[in-house]
Amino acid sequence: MTTAVPLKTITVGLLGCGTVGQKVLHLLQRRREIFADIGVQIVVAGVLVRDAERPRDVPAGTLLTDDPSFLQECGVVIEAMGGTVRPLALLHPYLKSGRPVITANKALLAECWTELREYALAGKLYYEASVMAGTPVIGPMSTVLRASRFESLQAVLNGTCNYILSQMEEGKEYAQALAEAQEMGYAEDPPTLDVGGFDTAHKLTVLARFCADGDFAYHQVKIQGIEGVTLKDVQAAALAGEKYKLIAELKPGPNGVGWEATVSPQRLPATHPICTIGEGRNTLVFRGEECGELYFAGGGAGGMVTASAMVGDLLDIVIGFPGHVPLH
Repeated sequence: MTTAVPLKTITVGLLGCGTVGQKVLHLLQRRREIFADIGVQIVVAGVLVRDAERPRDVPAGTLLTDDPSFLQECGVVIEAMGGTVRPLALLHPYLKSGRPVITANKALLAECWTELREYALAGKLYYEASVMAGTPVIGPMSTVLRASRFESLQAVLNGTCNYILSQMEEGKEYAQALAEAQEMGYAEDPPTLDVGGFDTAHKLTVLARFCADGDFAYHQVKIQGIEGVTLKDVQAAALAGEKYKLIAELKPGPNGVGWEATVSPQRLPATHPICTIGEGRNTLVFRGEECGELYFAGGGAGGMVTASAMVGDLLDIVIGFPGHVPLH
């Protein structure tokens, strides 16, 4: 008779319970058997929120609280708050204690790297979801692709801009396309972070640390958004067999010295991989000397898509894989 081996309990704390946080909680329940197969049960100790009385779609029995003291008993913290100041204040002492953190917060990673770098180097930061959400690009770039000398990358990393520009291809003015994106929940109000290119620049900064410079700074990215792209511009591009995309690009600097990082609206041939395999999705074209040209395309936003990468990071922690370590 086989005796069942008791499951090891890993206690998790969640910061934030918006769309992504709620989906993380539900996905943890749906994947209980996966964790059990590797000898673990996940217990959510609590969820930090601003308003514990606000109705949310969470599993029965979930503790919603505005008191972060429950974090002391957690073996892992998942951060889904957004912003920089508040999450950094909460996570810094936790990281300092040597415990791992999972985050999708590209702004935090891009702008607060000085405070976070040592923990990333120690393998305590897991952030696959911070770029292209559930489409895995950080994992490959932080591991197998390092065997190939990096040459350049081009990417579309913001779904809001992708949506607006595609609607303009259908004949809508920029203002109308933006208003519709806001109504559908694609764009924030105000939408500057998305349409101004800053969200894309945060993500490009994160990527650059895996293939160009482990200390690549956010201020090194030259940023131009799509606010100045007109319907006339889009129509002129179409007549030339081209499409407008907000492109994040990283390539060697002048004479091969340093790296040049830009975010800007660009006209690409309609046959370009970003315009074909990536229609309506986030897309990344990675070029390496040995690996050649590689394409990544998929969902780059959305609650469950993002949650899938965050729960995947939790599986990595349970299995014993280190976090995403930048160049050093």
